[in-house]
Formats: sequence, C-alpha cells, structure tokens
Amino acid sequence: MLADTLIASALEIGGDERLWVPQANGVAFKPLLLNVSQGYFVNLIRARASGVVSRHRHAGPVHGFTLRGRWHYLEHDWVSSAGDYVFEPPGETHTLVVPDDVEEMVTLFHVTSGYTYVDPHGVALGYEDAFTKLEQVTRHYKQVGIGDDYIGKLIR
Repeated sequence: MLADTLIASALEIGGDERLWVPQANGVAFKPLLLNVSQGYFVNLIRARASGVVSRHRHAGPVHGFTLRGRWHYLEHDWVSSAGDYVFEPPGETHTLVVPDDVEEMVTLFHVTSGYTYVDPHGVALGYEDAFTKLEQVTRHYKQVGIGDDYIGKLIR
C-alpha cells in the first residue's frame, strides 16, 4: 500500500513562487503528486500569457478543474471557466488556448499515463509523463534550493 501524502496549501496560487516549475514562456506547473508506481500525476498549470499553451495527445484519461481564469481547446466549442470540471478521453489531440483577455489561468489536472506534444499536423515533438515531470521538478527544485525531503513528499 502506498503511504498517504499531504501537501499543505496545495491550491495556494500566490505562495512560494519556487514551487512553480517553468514549462514554457508564461507557463509553469506546480506538482502535487508524481505517482511513478501507477503512472499518473496531479499538478496545477498556470498560464500568465494568452495564446496557445500546448497542443497534445493523451494516452490516458485526464480530469481538470479550472481554478482561475478561462481556457478552451481549439477543437471544441466549450470554454472552461473558474469552477468548471473537464474530462478528457484518451487518444484525443487538442490545442489548449488561453483567451487574450485572461491575465492568469490556473487549472488542476490529474493526468493518467502521459501525453505527446504534437505540431499542427500531428507530428510528435515531445513526451511527458510522471517520470519526465519528476526529472523537471527535481532539476528545478535543486536549482531554487528546495530539498529532497520536499520532493520526496510528491513521489509515490
């Protein structure tokens, strides 16, 4: 059985900035759980720039809960706003966009398995899963002075 974990103030968006791992221009993530034994992760995604955040295809289902701002997928006619829940089925390719009038978007995502970043033609550009997220988190946290004890809390 896996041990319990508690991340205090997990949804605190304006807390310790070092906990946010840079991912792209204006985009960062805050890991809450990196479950390498079962192949999923839970994190907050924060975008402080409008436009395309990423185009990707999921290998497993994803659950999202929008906490702040709005976002949508170019491939769908809905917009997710603060308080909305989104389920994403595996196998779909979609392009996450933050509208121009949104200063900050924050969404909690529970990602099962991994996802492949693709270009507009579906050609693979990169891949992320619990293992690659762990590598990014470890590298960033060591650079900003967050120790292994905190990183260890995130791993299951």
